[in-house]
Amino acid sequence: MAVFFNIFITHFCTRKNYPVNMLINNSTYSDIWQHCLSQIREQTSQEEFVKWFKPIVPNFDGTTLQLRVPNEAYVYHIEKHYIPFLRPIIHEAFGQKTKLRYSIPNVEHHRQQQVAYPQEANATPVSKYVAQTDTANIKNPFTIPGLKRIVIDSQLNPNYTFETFIEGDCNRLARSAGLSIALNPGNTAYNPLYVFGNSGLGKTHVAQAIGMEIKQRHPNLQVLYVSMNKFQAQYTSAVLNKEVNDFIHFYQMIDVLIIDDIQELSGNKESTQNAFFNIFNHLHLSGKQLILTSDKRPVELKDINDRLLTRFRWGLAAELLPPDYETKVKIIKSKAARFNADIPDDVVSFFAENINANIREIEGALSSLVAHATFLGRKITISLAKEILKAYVQTSQKEITIDHIRNVVCEYLSVEQAVFDSAKRTREVAQARQIAMYFCKRHTKAPLATIGAAIGGKNHATVLHACKTVSNLMETDKTFGQMIEEIEKRIIAK
Repeated sequence: MAVFFNIFITHFCTRKNYPVNMLINNSTYSDIWQHCLSQIREQTSQEEFVKWFKPIVPNFDGTTLQLRVPNEAYVYHIEKHYIPFLRPIIHEAFGQKTKLRYSIPNVEHHRQQQVAYPQEANATPVSKYVAQTDTANIKNPFTIPGLKRIVIDSQLNPNYTFETFIEGDCNRLARSAGLSIALNPGNTAYNPLYVFGNSGLGKTHVAQAIGMEIKQRHPNLQVLYVSMNKFQAQYTSAVLNKEVNDFIHFYQMIDVLIIDDIQELSGNKESTQNAFFNIFNHLHLSGKQLILTSDKRPVELKDINDRLLTRFRWGLAAELLPPDYETKVKIIKSKAARFNADIPDDVVSFFAENINANIREIEGALSSLVAHATFLGRKITISLAKEILKAYVQTSQKEITIDHIRNVVCEYLSVEQAVFDSAKRTREVAQARQIAMYFCKRHTKAPLATIGAAIGGKNHATVLHACKTVSNLMETDKTFGQMIEEIEKRIIAK
């Protein structure tokens, strides 16, 4: 046993840059215990560490590590809740065969009573029975005062990250503040962070991205995302089951609480608002991070307790605005890459110029465009994009007129307007008229008779014949088809 232990100490000291021939003494063991404490600190909260581990006085005789603790409660608490990660730390530092004993001062006899706990001691980790994958019926998992570490489902969408959140002037403040919070949650001036803006601009995305970044940088912190509607349903259930205190205590133990659609708290019963106030106040005073989203500015919230409204304004209110043209282009290209779709630049520009509402409409229109191209075998063109926008979003494009089409066709084909309008029937002029009729039917709401009358004084039958002729040529003549696409780009880019 002694040989094994000495070999380990040699390895440990070399790794820590201690001299290999260093004498093994109490000072050395004290250094090793400090190394153990540093690992314990990483897996516990500051409160837990100070209360349950800092008072421990270690003593090692080469085979047994004796931990002197204030009373038997410490022995029970450590064995029941911390031994799963404590034993591996001790075995790594002091050797795999090291025995663990506890020493408890006996005040009456002024002597020490040694208590040894077997390997089979109840070491069930707390997370084994408090794991929450469904927060619909949340109960308080804290049965022992001071216990902090729990395992819950954060309810975050793994697709909502900063990597998938496109930055622009419209959202830079919220994104930058979110990254700052992720570095040091609860310890910035942005607490709470109140993100507001119209629907579909990315409030939920940026809020959850902060949560995902915090989980990656600080895996020991408990992060929870919940909508205000779900919070209300949980509270109502807690009232019916007489578990309000458990409900409040659970939320008070979260490190980073993200509440989506906080405006839904408006008009709720005073008891619900009081419960949320208690949770908010406790977390804020404890240095925990709060992130709220809303479709209203803080000053626009109605029927919410004034003491809550005051606290909503404590931190930073960051507004999300509709994306500008450059940001929309980046969003479209990013989402097209996720769809593995090759979207021509002119179609990207067309979408960016004509979708003005929000990011959801961009994604919806893009999904429809890709679906039409994939399932119907259609080529992604300006023409297809225009059809999609008619069905799914409102565009800002100005109305295309017959005169505009005539002008574009004549300019592209180098046909003079006077010749185009004359009775001349050369092949070039006749084809220019047919192409103009084709586009007038596609891009205007004018009746066929009106189109015919405006282009050469023809009737509706002539217009139908012209449209069919152009369509047939597009299918059989690749060069002609490319010419039609180029003319259409110019017509739409009005």
